[in-house]
Amino acid sequence: MELQIDTRRESFPIDGQFRISRGAKTAADVLVCEIRMGSGKGMGECVPYARYGETMQGVEEAIGKVSLDNVTSIAEARSMLHTALPPGAARNALDCAIWDLEAKLTGKPFHQLVQMAPPRPLETAFTLSLDTPEAMADAARGASSRPLLKVKLGGPEDIACMHAVVANAPKSNIIIDANEAWRIDDLPHLMREAASLDIALIEQPLPAGQDQALASIPHPVPICADESVHCSRDMGKLTDRYDYINIKLDKAGGLTEALKMRDEAQKLGFGIMVGCMVGSSLSMAPAVFLAQDADYVDLDGPLLLAKDRSPALHYLGNTVSPPESALWG
Repeated sequence: MELQIDTRRESFPIDGQFRISRGAKTAADVLVCEIRMGSGKGMGECVPYARYGETMQGVEEAIGKVSLDNVTSIAEARSMLHTALPPGAARNALDCAIWDLEAKLTGKPFHQLVQMAPPRPLETAFTLSLDTPEAMADAARGASSRPLLKVKLGGPEDIACMHAVVANAPKSNIIIDANEAWRIDDLPHLMREAASLDIALIEQPLPAGQDQALASIPHPVPICADESVHCSRDMGKLTDRYDYINIKLDKAGGLTEALKMRDEAQKLGFGIMVGCMVGSSLSMAPAVFLAQDADYVDLDGPLLLAKDRSPALHYLGNTVSPPESALWG
């Protein structure tokens, strides 16, 4: 079978600015992968991430080196990807495009291809960017009707920011994401403060290379691994450090590996968050299927954009509906 692979860069302006501990961005720069076979076309989107050594050019080149000309089936193409490419953005775009192609060629939606129940709408977190306590108080007040907020921290005023958000969104459940910015010496105090405010979850407080310290300190608030976990082989060593894991398609290298991660996480006793990079609805759509049984869903990327692609996922407040086939799957 002959499969033609093409890529293109796209950029979606962010509504304002998205800031985390590592810096700020004003646009979601994505790479779209398109796979054609006969009259069928599958699409996938990835977000190359500098934290993991990825660049737009590097991901384009990695995809360009992949040849699927000699495969005899869609399943073989997916399997070949997992030996041809490591986990990461390039494999994600290809893997999701292949699943979409199979859905289009067979006329079966993704959930039927993998024999799962029809997907249902999900409640997603809404993210507040890192800023001053005053600015985060304003942002929390504006988002106070949302039932689940994810708050980016990682600055000198983190405790003040926590208090500002909780005070101005008193009915919201709150996840804190430090993006590796907290220090070991400060961690117990910050965690106690978070517990006193009834924070629901703390995501990746320490750098990935220093997270062994989490095994020897109390967890008054559950802790979720993000930068410390990319694919299923990473999880076994994390059972004494983390309570939850954040599965992202761009880290795992596609939906195929992400589904394996979900199953392995459940076996190991982890709670599950399904998260995302900041991308368009095409990035989020496959993750909606993955997140059907997740404890926390963080698929708000399109809500942070000034304008999404069309067709797009449908969001009503914090609720995201499954994608229509014209978008993905």
